[in-house]
Formats: sequence, C-alpha cells, structure tokens
Amino acid sequence: MENDHDGALEDAREPLMPNNSSCEEGSGSQCSSNNTGTAWMVYLSTFVAVAGSFEVGSCSGYSSPTQNAIREDLSLSIAEYSLFGSILTVGAMIGAITSGPIADYIGRKGAMRFSSTSCAAGWLAIYFAKGALALDIGRLATGYGMGALSFVVPVFIAEIAPKNLRGTLTAVTQLMVATGVSVAFIIGTVLRWRVLALTGLIPCVILHVGLFLIPESPRWLAKRGREKEFETTLQKLRGRAADISYEAIEIKDYIETLERLPKAKLLDLFQRRNLHSVLIGVGLMVLQQFGGINAVCFYVSSIFEVAGFSPSVGTIIYAILQVVVVALNTTIIDKVGRKPLLLVSASGLVIACLITGLSFYLKVHELALKSAPMLAVTGILLYIGTFSAGMGPIPWVIMSEIFPLNIKGVSGSLATLVNWFCAWAVSFTFNFLMSWSSYGTFILYAAINAMTIAFVALLVPETKGRTLEQIQAAIR
Repeated sequence: MENDHDGALEDAREPLMPNNSSCEEGSGSQCSSNNTGTAWMVYLSTFVAVAGSFEVGSCSGYSSPTQNAIREDLSLSIAEYSLFGSILTVGAMIGAITSGPIADYIGRKGAMRFSSTSCAAGWLAIYFAKGALALDIGRLATGYGMGALSFVVPVFIAEIAPKNLRGTLTAVTQLMVATGVSVAFIIGTVLRWRVLALTGLIPCVILHVGLFLIPESPRWLAKRGREKEFETTLQKLRGRAADISYEAIEIKDYIETLERLPKAKLLDLFQRRNLHSVLIGVGLMVLQQFGGINAVCFYVSSIFEVAGFSPSVGTIIYAILQVVVVALNTTIIDKVGRKPLLLVSASGLVIACLITGLSFYLKVHELALKSAPMLAVTGILLYIGTFSAGMGPIPWVIMSEIFPLNIKGVSGSLATLVNWFCAWAVSFTFNFLMSWSSYGTFILYAAINAMTIAFVALLVPETKGRTLEQIQAAIR
C-alpha cells in the first residue's frame, strides 16, 4: 500500500484471492472475526454451488449403466450410441469456451443458473426421446451445461471463501463430481434409463432454488464497479461483526492491478517464454484423456459384461472406490507433492491396463476362462483407483499453477478445450477399438500411460510449496 509501484508488482504475483498476510502479522482481531463463527453463509453458498459439480458427475456417469437398455429400446447401432456417448464432450467444449465470458457478463450466479437450465432441458429431451436425434440433442445440451459448470463452480467458491477454508472447499468440487458419477452408476443398475435421466434434474432444482438464497461473488461485483453491493455481500459472507475494510481494499487494489495488465492473445502462448508452460499444461491434459479414462468411465458396465463379470456388481464397486480415493486424495496432495503422485498414478495405470488387456486376451483365446473375469475387475478397479489418486485431479491443479498470470485466462481455456476434445475422441473411438481388438485397446492405453511417466519425469516440475515466481524459474 505504501510502495505503490512495488505493491502492484507483488499483487500481480498473487492468485485471484488475496492471502490476508497482513492479518497474520498484526490484525488478529480482524482475521478472527472474518474466519470464526461467521462461515455459515460460505458453507451454504458452497453447498448450493457444488450441486452443480454433482450435476457434472451425473452427466458423465449416465451413459455407462444405460448403454444396453438404450440400444435395445431405440434400436441404436454401435456408431449411433458412440455418438450419443461422445457428443457430451462436444457440448462440454462449447460450454468451456463460452462459460468465461458468460460468467463475466451476467455474474457467477447467472452463469450457474444458465448452465443448469441447459442441463435440465437436455435431461428432458433424453427422457422424451423416441430416436437417436432427440437423444443426441439432449446429450449435447447436458454436455454444454456440464462444461460450463465445471468452470464456474470452482471459480465461484474460490471467490467467496476466506483463505483458511478456500483449499478445502474448492477440493469439494472434485469430490462431488466423483460422487455424482458414482451415484449414477449405482442407481443406474436398478432404474430404467428414462427414469435415470429424470434424476439428473434433482441437482438442477437444488441449484436453481439455492441460488436465490446465496449472494453473488463479491469479487465479480467489485470488478463490475458495483461498490455498495460489493461491500454488502462481503459483509454478509464474513459476518456482521467482521471488519472487512482491509479485505475490501485489497480486493479492489488487486482488481485494479489486473485491469492494468495487457490482454493476452492466443499467439502469445507460443512465444518462447511461455512455450514450456503451455507444453506442460496442454500435454498433461492430452495424456490424461488418451490414457483411456473417459472410455472406462462411459462404458465400464459394458467392459465388465464383455469380460464375463456382473456389470451391476462391478459398477457399484467401481463407484464406491472412486469416491473413497478422491476423498483421500484431497488430504494428501499438499503433503506428498504433485510430481510423485503423478508418477505413481501413471505407473499404476500402466499395470491396470496390462491386467485388463490380459483378461481380454485370455477370454478371446479361451484360456483360463475362470480367471479372466476377476482379472478384468482387478484391472478396472486398479485403473480408477490410481487415476483418482493422481492423473485425475493433479493436471488441473498444475494447470492453475504453472501459467503466468497475464496468459492464465487464454492458456487455461486452451488446455480445457484440448481436454474436452481428447475426451470426445477417446469416448467416440472406444467401441470401435473394442470391436477391432479388446485386449489391443488396453495395451494401447498402457503404452500411452507409459509415455506419461516419461513426460512427467522429464518435463513437469514439482510445484508443492513453491511461490509462482519459483515455479516459473523452475520451468525456465
């Protein structure tokens, strides 16, 4: 504050949310009032927002338990159902691209409301579908809402939470995505596909109603110049007795600093000083998806069925394991580090794919037929367990850490777009690959995950416990 020139530079190094370091040095009463006994509105706002994350999981998990029923009822070919399963990611790509401008224009709450409306319309289209066209339109709409919600929900939570709660509350979004997928898997084993589509409306309703009860992001209000609403909202989030003067000034100063930074263009990403960061961020997204996760997630029931194991039992075990591992991961990521978890996760994925490929090889060649189903189950469960422990969440964490602040928006959009495009490619080609060679498909995924080990070992720096400047120095 006293050294404006140096202060602006220091602000540019900080994340979007200020860290209240001066509170730690001498304003204990202010920090105490901000963070104790007043977080109920933050918790309520988070609970409402993560209904959107649950919806993302519901959209992702829908196609796996419904594949056989939908194909039989509507007489769909493999190509038609592959399009239905994969078009979700096409919608998600569109949602990822447009969600940022929408959230900036109509606010975080408005963007969440718009996205959940798209999801609701998509579920209704699927419920009333009489053929492939209506199914695809509905799936595209739910994909759009899913892509937009996957961006705006964590942004909203990060912008309303105080520092001492931000990490935990933001991590809840990934936990709720995994829970949504798992619930869809489990109840999909007992509900008809049309009824399962209606259950996707429940988190949409919770989100719509809940948004009337919670405030808008104070940082968005400040960015739009709505000073009075900004201060009122921040006071509501921190409590009536809290002194918000320091935090309010810090938010305004930081937003002014952001406004002074030059607007990045797409070509700026390929300048020499940025190229390594872009390679790491985009490369991890490509390897994450081409390792086969969306193929396994979308078609886990059919994988178990082809392997000769009960689809319902296998899917339930898969769903429970996924939630447990993601929950555990949120507690160790800042203790163990990003790079070790990525290496262990990728190594586990190689082993899991080889085990699953072996099970299909034995089944195709009619060898050890009694052991093949159990090998398939072991491989798939090991796959989702090791993926959830590292290659699932950590590429997103690293993406948020390695990009310089002035290109973070453009580079983040590019990485997200690449991720959804690769997800579409993998989910669309999976059934064709399985028709070509069931065991060859998983050997291919094993080879890609082996490439991930080399990529992480050679190019990805450890970012745990480092400032943004130290991370940039390590990359350069």
